[in-house]
Amino acid sequence: MILSSGGVDSTTCLALAVKEYGAKNVATISVFYGQKHQRELIAARRVADHYGVLHNEYDLAAVFRGSTCALLSGAPHEIDHRSYAEQLAEQDGGGVSTYVPFRNGLMLSVAASAAGSIFEDEDIRLYLGAHADDAAGNAYADCSEAFMAAMDSAISVGTYGRIRLVAPFVGKNKAEVVKTGLSLGVPYELTWSCYEGGEKPCGVCATCRDRAAAFRANGAEDPALAEK
Repeated sequence: MILSSGGVDSTTCLALAVKEYGAKNVATISVFYGQKHQRELIAARRVADHYGVLHNEYDLAAVFRGSTCALLSGAPHEIDHRSYAEQLAEQDGGGVSTYVPFRNGLMLSVAASAAGSIFEDEDIRLYLGAHADDAAGNAYADCSEAFMAAMDSAISVGTYGRIRLVAPFVGKNKAEVVKTGLSLGVPYELTWSCYEGGEKPCGVCATCRDRAAAFRANGAEDPALAEK
């Protein structure tokens, strides 16, 4: 089971899992958490269709109703287009403005419950595409190696050892994620990472910046930003 945002990292995880286990043994799960646009969910559906895997969606927006995170509908401020490093320079140990409270913890818990119900008699590997760049500077604490180890332990104990968390990129940067995906022929043109919900990625928010830099590091152009 792949926790799929429709972005670069989770789609690369999906490609790895399909290569390892075959599409018939792989499924994806996506979560609506109240984000301002539907582009992530649309991308996740397209990616699942491309690989021919079962796709599941859940609505958890009510959980974050009180959050002021800039990603969420009704947030009191706009998305900060500065880099993560610039944002963190103003913080005192907290995360960036696009940190959604314990989002990965909640989504992994839901994914574990769903996977255990859908594949009731199977041993399950639950993939998450967190990588080292997101954890750097404590930008997203729920992307760190310590967090992944703790969640893996909790999920394993709570499922009698049937479900284990797999985070293949937690110790790697985004350029390494893209390198892996390019070697696997990942259809990155189907993915969406931008925090904004326009017709094309804005190219200036922190995740657009990181994504473009990862492709450049591999001598490639981000297909999401290519002229059509």
